[in-house]
Amino acid sequence: MRLHYHLLDVFTERQFGGNQLAVFPDPPPDLEATTMQQIAKELNLSETTFVFPPADPAADFRLRIFTPAAELPMAGHPTVGAAFLLARTGALGRIADAKTIVFQEGIGPITVTIRADESGEPKDVWMKQPIPQFLEIYEDRASIAAILSLTVSDLHVGAPIQVLSSGLPFLFVALNSLEAVQKVRLRLDVWAERLKGTKAENVFVTTTETVNKDSTVHSRMFAPALGISEDPATGSASGPLGVYLLKYGLARSGEMVSEQGFEMGRPSFVRIEVKRTGDEFTQVAIGGHCAYIGYGALVID
Repeated sequence: MRLHYHLLDVFTERQFGGNQLAVFPDPPPDLEATTMQQIAKELNLSETTFVFPPADPAADFRLRIFTPAAELPMAGHPTVGAAFLLARTGALGRIADAKTIVFQEGIGPITVTIRADESGEPKDVWMKQPIPQFLEIYEDRASIAAILSLTVSDLHVGAPIQVLSSGLPFLFVALNSLEAVQKVRLRLDVWAERLKGTKAENVFVTTTETVNKDSTVHSRMFAPALGISEDPATGSASGPLGVYLLKYGLARSGEMVSEQGFEMGRPSFVRIEVKRTGDEFTQVAIGGHCAYIGYGALVID
């Protein structure tokens, strides 16, 4: 069995930045989940994505998304990257200006819009996300600081340490400075004792001090339970991040940019758009650019 795939860098305008992604655009319809999981572990990227015909008649494609350790119900950079790849390979036909498609994912339908340049080449991709849920607040700030190898004084006093989820939960931790974010070293022993197996096991840290003057926040994400020691760009966390920043006064505008991956040598820029009426959030979307890297094939016995 020969399985063809493409490699992309997502949330970057240049190669060798952003978050790496493998997309298998035409796997056999009977490809087993165990094999897809083994392939994701073999490639050892943050995520590997398989594109199937949809079971839902309202969707255009079905995505199955795997980290090296688990299948995800949804994810940002695989959704954005898969849409970009389908547009680039002509699977969506010629795009005059913009085209909207629907992916069937584990949490339900996800609407994606691909915007093209004058030649019809995909320029950027936007993904609408479910409105995030605000979940548990962690009051034990000393434990969270210890997990991050920081002190309590590094934690932002104006924002709670809280779990938010648009389908995949993350623990959001606002820090006081860029220096504090850069100092973070995840203590796996303390993490395993306090967070493993909970909805807070994916840890997202952020600060309003940035490297790029056009960015809103500087971020990092750690997901050891998913086999991801650190993620260069996390689209599924970026929608909830935008809502978190607005709710707690860390951002003034609903249009934001989260820079991520700098500590890994893979600068990424995730654009975020959040709309609200009064205190109610009504729409959340994330988007960005992709860079094509190449293609290959796996030969499976």
